[in-house]
Amino acid sequence: MGTAEQGAERVFGPGPHRLLRDGEPIAAVAVAETRAARRRGLLGTDRVDGALWIPRCPSVHMVGMRYPIDVAVVDAAGVVLLTRTLRPWTGATWPVRRASAAVEAPAGALSTWGVRPGARLTVQRADR
Repeated sequence: MGTAEQGAERVFGPGPHRLLRDGEPIAAVAVAETRAARRRGLLGTDRVDGALWIPRCPSVHMVGMRYPIDVAVVDAAGVVLLTRTLRPWTGATWPVRRASAAVEAPAGALSTWGVRPGARLTVQRADR
């Protein structure tokens, strides 16, 4: 999943899969499958439509980002350990013990979707 040009705005998403919270679909999601995609994340975009699941990512930084985002850090079972809204350039999460992945979404989305610590996030693949 990459970015799509919409006018002069670079939009990431929506991804081909579904993000589930406690088994209920809440948003479209892309999964950063490669090392390059994990490293790039949402850099170079002006907004995100849906969410980005970044495996093997225990923390997130906002250096180079143009807009605020919500981040959920999850363990290997998808249980949310931490949620934060991060500001461009200065925002970051510290590495979280037991963290397995990070989920990035538009600022305010996690609250709207009911995502909070203790909830379980999973990805429902489009091909299933």
